Amino acid sequence: MQQIWIKKNDILENILIEKLVFWWKWFSRLKHTNPDLDWRVIFVNGGAIPGTIANLRVLNKKKSFIETQIIDIVKKSNLEIENHENKYGMSGWWKWINIPYEVQLDIKQEQVKESLNVLKNKINPKILDKDLELVEKDKFDSLFLPIQKSPIINWYRNKIEFSFWKYISFKNNIEQHFNVWFHKQGEFSKVEDYEWAPLIDEIQNEIYREIKKFSKTIWLPVYDQMKQEWFFRHILIRKTHFTNEIMLLFSFNSEYFNKNIKLNKNEKINIIKTFFLWLAKKYSIIKSIYLSHNPNKADICIWDLELIYGEKTIKEKILDLNFNISPTSFFQTNSSWAEKLYSIVLDFVKEFNNITVLDLYGWTGTIWMIFAKAWAKNVISVEMVTSASKDWEKNAELNWLSNIKFVNEKVEDFLEQYLNNWNKADLLIIDPPRAWMHPNALPNILKFNTNQIIYVSCNPSTLARDLWYILEKSDYKIQKIQVMDMFPHTHHIETVVSLVKS
Repeated sequence: MQQIWIKKNDILENILIEKLVFWWKWFSRLKHTNPDLDWRVIFVNGGAIPGTIANLRVLNKKKSFIETQIIDIVKKSNLEIENHENKYGMSGWWKWINIPYEVQLDIKQEQVKESLNVLKNKINPKILDKDLELVEKDKFDSLFLPIQKSPIINWYRNKIEFSFWKYISFKNNIEQHFNVWFHKQGEFSKVEDYEWAPLIDEIQNEIYREIKKFSKTIWLPVYDQMKQEWFFRHILIRKTHFTNEIMLLFSFNSEYFNKNIKLNKNEKINIIKTFFLWLAKKYSIIKSIYLSHNPNKADICIWDLELIYGEKTIKEKILDLNFNISPTSFFQTNSSWAEKLYSIVLDFVKEFNNITVLDLYGWTGTIWMIFAKAWAKNVISVEMVTSASKDWEKNAELNWLSNIKFVNEKVEDFLEQYLNNWNKADLLIIDPPRAWMHPNALPNILKFNTNQIIYVSCNPSTLARDLWYILEKSDYKIQKIQVMDMFPHTHHIETVVSLVKS
């Protein structure tokens, strides 16, 4: 029998998408007449819903699996329903918006279980219940508390960034000179053009439309990322949930006028400033406005900032703590649910009297402030981003917190130095970035021999990898796992794991 081989860029037709697995990839199996290919595992990139039938392009073929990209949907899943809140288009920012919310929760809970299931044989001898007693091997699921759903399903984002973009393709007879919105899903070279986004509230949408409408009136061109020239670049809106304050940032290429000397730069900039001052008068909720003079070739929003209205920061309040948020501040995207996340972290702690807490990857600054205020003797917070460290110091002073030390270093470098100086900690809080916790940090984490580690993760795959190492190299045991949906209509998920000594 002649063998049939699959190669890169081949199209696999009518493939059923089964479930979401690690690294936010979808899982399927190939049905093929060739027994060597039949039932081969397929990992799928792209927006989909379980039950969807899609055509896939082969990206890579490995011995045990095929990696693919969705190129078109043949048949929508029966789970998919029209969401009437979604007035304008689909985006990677909310590609699950047509999945009923309860189904989204089920998918996310199962995704975390699927990612951690690879640890099952390693975890089983080291599973503890709330009373620190061994549980049966078939009680793996008992580690998982019921998923916590977001109290706000739509309009929950406290920060959103819109891009100005032009797209011209003579080959496809397309000329789009003034698009403002988000990059098209799967095509970074395109920005679609819409007037509304479902993940921010109506006041933010109104302000976005006002800025977009104004931009079209002063006859300046949209920045071309390919040629890296022309003017308009980004609109950034930040809105606090509990204090109801808005910060605006308007980004443009400040070098445009150098190449167009016939235009009066000061006149155009003054028109922009006058508009934004008018906007602040119309919407009293606006407390801060910046212009970003941005000639940077990278597609980033924030560069040389000029405050043209109001305060340098806007204020937020979470768990009786006050936060000043600057244009560059790291802050949890869903403020309403961040409060719940940090409450769960506190509830997970078993012993808390007079302890030293080591907060690793303290990028948002929220966890260490909560521990410093609550009951910790000392809190040491480690983060390599300098701007984040400066924000922490100011917020610590704002809340009269003196039992906190800030360390502006890479976690893997700090831990080795800290241990070499015979320093100790009673509790480790780990909240790494989505990519990973550095492998060099893991061995030193175990050297602390603390009674408890709390691991907060936004990536089930790297969580599974790090837990594997901890369980393999120590006598820590998983006590409980809490999955939390902080980002409805997206595949993103937060997980809190408590690890304790036997």
